[in-house]
Amino acid sequence: MSLTNSSGFLSRPPMADINIVPLVDVMLVLLVIFIVTAPLLTHAVKVDLPKATSTPNVTQPSHVELAVRADGTMYWNGELVRRDQLQERLGKEALRPSPPEIHLRADKSARYEWVAQVIAGAKGAGLTRIGFVTEPGEARASPERMAAPK
Repeated sequence: MSLTNSSGFLSRPPMADINIVPLVDVMLVLLVIFIVTAPLLTHAVKVDLPKATSTPNVTQPSHVELAVRADGTMYWNGELVRRDQLQERLGKEALRPSPPEIHLRADKSARYEWVAQVIAGAKGAGLTRIGFVTEPGEARASPERMAAPK
């Protein structure tokens, strides 16, 4: 009885064991990857991300609307205010028993420097609750709406 098939070549019986060398290689590579990446996962930066909702926020009665127009003029609750008066008003608001929120409405073409100065002035006065007011969707804010907040 010969071990040849119909084509005349020797045929081997099927193997009864499993070759696990490739499996061990893959497992070792995965182990190295987990050893390298595990320390990186523990050093995450703590960030308090905002919650997005589709409903408009209800404004609390204790807030100040501060608008910065594209030409650099500023409005405190719809009233024109000069830069030197702004820090004085922020300081007075910070001395109240419950400091108000600052709702900052900045024109999209206003210089970043002016907005940053307003934020720095508010933080320097001790007001830490500052929010940016934006228009939803594709709507654009006109300068008239910036001057007279709702």
